[in-house]
Amino acid sequence: MNQLGDVLVTGGAGFIGCALAQSLAASARRWVALDSLHPQVHAVARRPDALPAEAELVVGDVTSASDWDALLADFRPETVIHLAAETGTAQSFSEATRHTAVNVVGTAAMLDAFTRSGHVPDRFVLSSSRAVYGEGDWRTASGEIVKAGVRSRRQLENGEWDLPGATAVPSSVATTVPAPTNVYGATKLAQEHLLDVWCGARDLSLDILRLQNVYGPGQSLTNPYTGIVSLFSRLARAGKAISVYEDGQIVRDFVYIDDVVSAFAADLRGEPAVGVRRYDVGSGVATTILELATEIARYHDAPAPVVSGEFRDGDVRFAACDILPTEIALDWAPEWSLRDGIGSLQAWIAGQAVAETA
Repeated sequence: MNQLGDVLVTGGAGFIGCALAQSLAASARRWVALDSLHPQVHAVARRPDALPAEAELVVGDVTSASDWDALLADFRPETVIHLAAETGTAQSFSEATRHTAVNVVGTAAMLDAFTRSGHVPDRFVLSSSRAVYGEGDWRTASGEIVKAGVRSRRQLENGEWDLPGATAVPSSVATTVPAPTNVYGATKLAQEHLLDVWCGARDLSLDILRLQNVYGPGQSLTNPYTGIVSLFSRLARAGKAISVYEDGQIVRDFVYIDDVVSAFAADLRGEPAVGVRRYDVGSGVATTILELATEIARYHDAPAPVVSGEFRDGDVRFAACDILPTEIALDWAPEWSLRDGIGSLQAWIAGQAVAETA
């Protein structure tokens, strides 16, 4: 890969940040990971073993002006990969201030810091989320495209999971108008808007990768609010039945971490271009939560999953995307099947358990 120059990665010591560093840091002149080492993600506040030696770690908070000023006093990144964000659909409702502070105010604080420093990077790459789409588009029997909107508490309590008489359509940056159904999704869309207008006013390059559900080795095994694949894996490893919400037919696109890294790498291989470019990054395969749970239970010979009928406010019924435009634009394609990815994750989790008992 071509020399990347000086690269700043916010949230660079997290799951995706470490994976990116393992693949790309050696190609940079300087790779700096800014991370707060939040205890919800990092059980121990120390440099993660997964962060390679080529990556410099700066412990700092994206909402702190003083942390930004100290970092930019002697560092002039040409590329900024903005990963720092609070995640978790359910948690975003109970801790909306925290999500908004980190995701929205933190992004604004970063932009203000660059203004104060007198340095403007050539390129920003934002890790956004499928959550910006909300329920997306649904197609009726007559072919009309309609919006499902936010499913109400009454609907969910009555077990009215789907939009009557309609079928969900995979989301696409070209056709699906974002309409978040939870606080997390709203803050990720706000990040997109902030960077879009700021970069647009300065003729900068902004690439936005809207990621589907990312999983794989390296993800937090202690964070209770993210990582449904790791949560299900822990339950099945313990011989417990996995509880599946609603009727089990919630749909997600589970994309393996290596495929996400290769999408970022493909984007960074291209030359920066003035303006904003958006890409959907996923596996391209729609999978129900029951199918996921069944596959993980099968791997461990655990009891069959149990459909609970429970639900979460703001949860999206269908979240999958059309990745063909991304494949064409970035000359990229996912390589990992769900079965292979799950197997790889289980092997990694087993290794972590051995390490903890050694």
